[in-house]
Amino acid sequence: MPTSARLLALLVAVTWGLNFVAIHLSLEQFPPLLCAAVRFAVIAVPVVLLVPRPQGVPLRWLLAYGAGFGVAQFVFLYTAMAVGMPAGLASLVLQSSAPFTVVLAALLLHERLAPRQVAGVAVAVTALLGIAASRAELGGTATLVPVLLTLLGGLGWAFGNLASRLAWRERVATGSPPSAAESLRLVLWVSVVPPLPLGLASLALEGPTRIAGAFTGLGSTTGLLAIAGLAFTVLVATLVGQVVWSALMARHPSSSVAPFSMLVPVVGMLAAHVLLGEATPWREVALGAVVVAGVLLGSLRPRRRPAPPAPPAPAAAAAAAAAAEGDAPIGARA
Repeated sequence: MPTSARLLALLVAVTWGLNFVAIHLSLEQFPPLLCAAVRFAVIAVPVVLLVPRPQGVPLRWLLAYGAGFGVAQFVFLYTAMAVGMPAGLASLVLQSSAPFTVVLAALLLHERLAPRQVAGVAVAVTALLGIAASRAELGGTATLVPVLLTLLGGLGWAFGNLASRLAWRERVATGSPPSAAESLRLVLWVSVVPPLPLGLASLALEGPTRIAGAFTGLGSTTGLLAIAGLAFTVLVATLVGQVVWSALMARHPSSSVAPFSMLVPVVGMLAAHVLLGEATPWREVALGAVVVAGVLLGSLRPRRRPAPPAPPAPAAAAAAAAAAEGDAPIGARA
């Protein structure tokens, strides 16, 4: 990739890492289910009005993609952060979606796992279990539950990944895979699915009183920061970040672009430490590095060695031998 593309990929990783701080600010004002519903509703309205629905995507997979990626992931992630999951640690533990995706693809789609993928999953899962044990040791159930909820968010994201793969299965089978623009339209249309179920869940579980209270005091410092956090999540992290990332994936090899996503938890933990004053034990930082290494190990493709040159055909070998002895025909010598 040229330097300009690397800088854009780095910018997206920084944007997505900062997004966890933005979510933290939003949750200071809004309850988690309402916050997630508002996040997607703000995107869904212009998408329905302005963006054509992706062609060739069965409705069932669009709904499944939205249910996994939009509903399950953010219900658990936002709830985890609302009950005490640090923003920086959330950016790290959510990387569990990668090993979850690999395992689910093997179990449900019967995809074969390469030894490198198995090793990567084992390394990442072991480190995640170490983080969970560390949280349990530090604060017992009170700090372990947010980690488990975030892991469930990663599992929801993994189900969404499988649905996104199945969404284009018919197109790929017919030899017409989606373009970058079509893939982006699918990502945008996924935002249409979550607002209704999230809104109903917020109404049932958080209640009208709490919902109404969230919209009072928006002029305070907390309220203004919450609005700024939502704006960053919707406009910068989701729209701009996804557009740039889709363009990079379309123009450059995925093996060159995808590893930049491993910088997201690094940026998330640094940003949370600097901007929110979060302190993460060094052992969890070390385990986080192991998680990233495991995900990277399982996602990178090994370089293929060039195949050895094929032996010459018998006729060509005979002609070469004759030419060497000076007995080759004129046509063979030319």
